[in-house]
Amino acid sequence: MAEGLIRRRLEVDERRRQLLLLGVELFAEHAYNELSMRKIAKAAGISHALLYRYFPSKQSYFRAALEHAAEELRARTAPDPSLPPWEQLVAGLEGFLQLVDENALAYRQLLRSLASAPEVRELIDEVRETTSERILAGLFPDQVPPKARAAVKGWLWYMDGVLLDWIEHRDLERGDVRDLLLGTLGAALAVATAPPT
Repeated sequence: MAEGLIRRRLEVDERRRQLLLLGVELFAEHAYNELSMRKIAKAAGISHALLYRYFPSKQSYFRAALEHAAEELRARTAPDPSLPPWEQLVAGLEGFLQLVDENALAYRQLLRSLASAPEVRELIDEVRETTSERILAGLFPDQVPPKARAAVKGWLWYMDGVLLDWIEHRDLERGDVRDLLLGTLGAALAVATAPPT
């Protein structure tokens, strides 16, 4: 009896995981308001009622798909504590750029959804806050200068603009984008931490 319950639980978990992967794809290809639970169920090849057993609303499905994508982002950009802080930043940025490169359509759609989907805004704000805290803690372990905090947070917004341009034009190599982003952050931090004149 216990074996049957375990198998059923694994089947439910696997189906949920498959639905989340599909959700990441669907919300990358379509704006939030273009999809309905009926359309999602059809794309998944399941009944409308079964989809509701896994997710009680489109909003909860969307949020779960975003969280699933954010988990992959966190895994790819997790710092390696054996590296010096700047090298941790470079490695994390490399992981992020690779993820964006592999999911360019999804990244563009995600940023376009900022105005219409509060869940996206909340998630991106949370990721930006976590990322800025991680960068600042690595570079300024004792005390973060306010100008450096502002520079890093501003740089994260700037990064979105650079990446959208890269996705649209595809006339820069990934290494060029990385070097541009690191150069602008380095320059901003140099100004932010320069002694007053």
